[in-house]
Amino acid sequence: MEQQQFAASTKISPTPWLVVGRGAIGLLAASRWALANQQVQLWLRQPANLNFRFSVGTRDYPMQLAAASHGPFEKVLIPVKAFDAVAVVQQLLPHLSTHAQIVLCHNGMGTLEQVQPLLLPTQGLWFASTTQGAYKPSPLQIRHTGFGETILGACNDVAHHCTASIASELNLALGPLKQVSDITPFLWKKLAINSVINPLTALWQVKNGELLKEQYQMQITQLLQEFVEVAAGCGQAFTVAELQQLITQVQQTTAQNYSSMQQDVARHRRTELSAITGYILQQAAKLHIAAPAQQALYQQLCAKLEPWQY
Repeated sequence: MEQQQFAASTKISPTPWLVVGRGAIGLLAASRWALANQQVQLWLRQPANLNFRFSVGTRDYPMQLAAASHGPFEKVLIPVKAFDAVAVVQQLLPHLSTHAQIVLCHNGMGTLEQVQPLLLPTQGLWFASTTQGAYKPSPLQIRHTGFGETILGACNDVAHHCTASIASELNLALGPLKQVSDITPFLWKKLAINSVINPLTALWQVKNGELLKEQYQMQITQLLQEFVEVAAGCGQAFTVAELQQLITQVQQTTAQNYSSMQQDVARHRRTELSAITGYILQQAAKLHIAAPAQQALYQQLCAKLEPWQY
């Protein structure tokens, strides 16, 4: 598969980026852009300048980012939860330029199919899948906790014909970055990881490393066997062994971390369960594939949540 990797870049664009929300990944991207002297603005529910502290390693930076209330916006990063992505795009539509480039970034799948019809034929759509880790110890502090990478893919013809500027600029915010010609296999691979680690840690309220214990291995294998069958039905080929190895690596490198879904459950927030396990079950139903392990896990977690949380 065609890939292009971007090394550290100092290229700065005179056109500002708009980052939606004040979530951990969004503020991580905005902070790294600001430190690289790239103009960046925030799109918030209540427009107001945001003052916070950005920490990476032993360094601590005071940040002040301006909030925008109207466009036209040329480049937009939307790192919000999957269940908010479509509504955010709908809210932004009147404020986008006719040639805007929109980048989605979230766990789970299913939003690209909903967002694409909303855009003009001249607007570009992208998806960024990142393993960068960020955490908010408090509402006004963001810490870069895990150094990963970001996979970026163009998702419509306009984006495919766009210059490399979007990728090189995103490299500043969420790099190291790889641009791929087809992001779909990467989204499915990320879905495999999320479909095991997120719901299991959320159900049992444990750190990622806890899932390395023997007591979880049979269930993980069953979940992956069903995932591989569903993915194959959707044209994506994986083996249980390769996914088990990948998930084990993630569990080891993030052993002391809590997954995003675990944190959402612990803090009584809405989860991305429908965009992760729910998406797998939706595809299984379309393909007439039985997925009892996925279904049981979904029902166990739903029983723990309020209806609005999934």
